[in-house]
Amino acid sequence: MLNRLAGLGATLLIAACVAPPESTPAASADTAVATASALDIPEIAPGTISEATMKDVVRTLSSDEFEGRAPGTVGEEKTLALLTERFAAAGLMPGNNGSWFQQVPLVEITSSNISPLTISGGADPLSYDFGKDFVALTYREVPRIDIADSELVFVGYGINAPERGWNDYAGLDVAGKTVVILVNDADFGAETLEGPFGGKAMTYYGRWTYKYEEAARQGAAAALIVHDTAPASYGWNVVESGWSGPQFYAQTENGGSDQTMANGWVQKEVAREILAAAGQDLDALMAAAKQPGFTAVPLGLTASLSFDNSFSQMLSNNVVGVLPGATRPDEYVLYTAHWDHLGRCIPVDGNDICNGAVDNATGTAALVALAEANAKAGAPDRSMVFLAVTAEESGLLGADYYAANPVFPLAQTVGGVNIDSLKFAGPAADVIVVGPGKSQLDAFLEAALEADGRYPTPSPNPEAGYYYRSDHFAFAKRGVPMLYLESGQDLIEGGREAGEAAEDDYRANRYHAPSDEYDEDWDWSGVMQDLQLYYRIGRSLATSASWPNWTEGDEFRGIRDAACAPAGGC
Repeated sequence: MLNRLAGLGATLLIAACVAPPESTPAASADTAVATASALDIPEIAPGTISEATMKDVVRTLSSDEFEGRAPGTVGEEKTLALLTERFAAAGLMPGNNGSWFQQVPLVEITSSNISPLTISGGADPLSYDFGKDFVALTYREVPRIDIADSELVFVGYGINAPERGWNDYAGLDVAGKTVVILVNDADFGAETLEGPFGGKAMTYYGRWTYKYEEAARQGAAAALIVHDTAPASYGWNVVESGWSGPQFYAQTENGGSDQTMANGWVQKEVAREILAAAGQDLDALMAAAKQPGFTAVPLGLTASLSFDNSFSQMLSNNVVGVLPGATRPDEYVLYTAHWDHLGRCIPVDGNDICNGAVDNATGTAALVALAEANAKAGAPDRSMVFLAVTAEESGLLGADYYAANPVFPLAQTVGGVNIDSLKFAGPAADVIVVGPGKSQLDAFLEAALEADGRYPTPSPNPEAGYYYRSDHFAFAKRGVPMLYLESGQDLIEGGREAGEAAEDDYRANRYHAPSDEYDEDWDWSGVMQDLQLYYRIGRSLATSASWPNWTEGDEFRGIRDAACAPAGGC
């Protein structure tokens, strides 16, 4: 999983995109029931989903032999061979004009000889070590980066959102300068969903990807985000492991020349020390940055950093399998999951393979198991696409490439479900819905949950912005309704306290670490429960005549409507 709520709206959608009635920001369960009764949501019998398949595929994908499944490595070769074999055996057809693969052009950049980050202009020079104190890399395909005496400017949350009346760069020229940026957005810490940036729920403006994009648009030489565990939703260990070693990016015609020279993170206490050297207090600036009309603060300090780069262009692959529809084969339902992980990473106790058993060998195996179950049940009306994408850990690159270059037209893609990191805490009474109320897919989820005797729980930490952090986002931002679920935390044994403890343990001790390994003692009952839910949702969509849309007022609604109007497919 890479590092991302309102209510439900509903109406009948049959073979056309039509507008649902306006919905309130927080609809009740009664509204969900009404939605389910309005849409064409077929009842779906339980699927025959193989636990043995799940165990076998997860065990194999996360073995040391696959070396952490980094794109462009022997791990990719082995993963592609396994998936094509298992997809074919499950009964799928090659999805890309007779091929199982969609090539994804990437560039690999590896930095070396990374200098300390030095800060000058205060009473004493400051120097910080790569990995321990900061990380930095470049998106530019150049052999060396030299940033010398670049002026430091604190730009708050680094947001330029004219539609929200917010611009942290107002009146500021940061050309050639290094901007220091807070993680998340200005509403972080809110108790409700009210505020200029969705209150407690993070918007895309809070994601580090956006902050670097905006810094580049503003002409900054470099951008440094202040790491803080709570608003980032992960610890420094995740940053250090993910930002060390080879990095993959989408190939561009200009070789990344329009990007900053360097993007990075600094530890919070490092930022505190730097700001103190400028006569500023980090806590005071964090509070000021939350207020409308915040003015950026030149720090009177300069930053210097240099490193070498080696780079090469390469082709990675998405794997595309399809179960052709029986009566409407040119309408498509998606299941997505990313097959890649971090490859070799920072060693822990001598172990340098980030095996990615949970993240995301489980989701990849789920594609195989769900393909088997759907093929056994017979072809539904619509075609079902099983899409295993590459380079999620590098910024959703495989999913974004498919969504920009779809094998099956997006206007003919009904919607889909993304599967990322199934958990082993045991069966739960609930399932966590990341971004509930965004689309009418919630009605299909509600019907599946009712059939399974479960209930939905909004994400307990919407401030983490998980809706913008996995592969479904690449499709959502292009208008395709997508569901993203996480394993529930109201456990049958131990309740919510036990579920939250299990999730916290995974985040602290295994997420993006070499310890995310296969365990023969795992309890698979909760995983199989979740897979039954995914089966019902996908099968129902593939049997339905409805075309669910985004809720009126959702950020992606206009994109879908614009795509539907000329295409006549949704």
